[in-house]
Amino acid sequence: MAADNTSSVTEFILAGLTDQERLQLPLFFLFLAFYVVTKVGNLGLIILIGLNSHLHTPMYFFLFNLSLIDFSYSCVIIPKMLMSFILKKNVITYTGCMTQLFFFCFFVISECFILSAMAYDRYVAICKPLLYTITMSPQVCLFLLLGVYMMGVWGALAHTGNILFLTFCAENRINHYMCDVLPLLELSCNSPYMNILVIFIFASVGVAVPVVTIFLSYGFILSSIFHISSAEGRSKAFSTCSSHIIALSLFFGSGAFAYLKPPSIIPLDQGKVSSLFYTIVVPMLNPLIYSLRNKDVKLAMKKCFSRKIFY
Repeated sequence: MAADNTSSVTEFILAGLTDQERLQLPLFFLFLAFYVVTKVGNLGLIILIGLNSHLHTPMYFFLFNLSLIDFSYSCVIIPKMLMSFILKKNVITYTGCMTQLFFFCFFVISECFILSAMAYDRYVAICKPLLYTITMSPQVCLFLLLGVYMMGVWGALAHTGNILFLTFCAENRINHYMCDVLPLLELSCNSPYMNILVIFIFASVGVAVPVVTIFLSYGFILSSIFHISSAEGRSKAFSTCSSHIIALSLFFGSGAFAYLKPPSIIPLDQGKVSSLFYTIVVPMLNPLIYSLRNKDVKLAMKKCFSRKIFY
């Protein structure tokens, strides 16, 4: 990297979560534990759904893909983050940074849309139960899944392509534990207004479509539940949605807190701390939420353990 202020950057230094040396080792082991739990939990749910035929339904088809996204998502973020706790200078190449940014955007956007597909599935199951098998046929589920990943690729290409057009000067220290859009914009020599406009447009589409789908789905679901005469029926309908509502609240709530408030209210240092929730904590909690609160998953786990003990 050249020394003058107009030089292009060939590598970046990730500042990490904190620069306090006494916290580095405890945080390393803490996030290593998070990483292991995330891997084991999501891989366990993937295997469980794959091995149990009674879980081969549209709901668990989408849950399988949610776990696959979270499993892969953690690989993009946490290993490089762990390195920042043990290395004095956590260097990432320009190519590596753009690659991480692409896959980060891909998995975040894919998770937004897979959660909205799951909301639509719950809408059909509760509001149109007699048409459920036809409406949520394997062909429809595959079509929805293809749309999820296509939107993920489209959004990732848009955000990464936008950053690729930026010019980076001599300053190459990213004030984050990963290559994210806003910290990279801070380092750019270009005027940020056009780039921010592009990011806003693509982010609006990538977030607005799933959010509108989710709100509409749950609006119809609530309307149908309130028309159920028996308390037992209403309770059963609510219970089928409870895990998904918790997952939605954690993911979109933490993402909104990290990105929707202006920097004057949440400085970048606090923003990267709040981003821990949707990048690390949510992928770790999703399999726990769906396994601990789901009777079908708990039954499948009991069957698997009983088979192992029997053999």
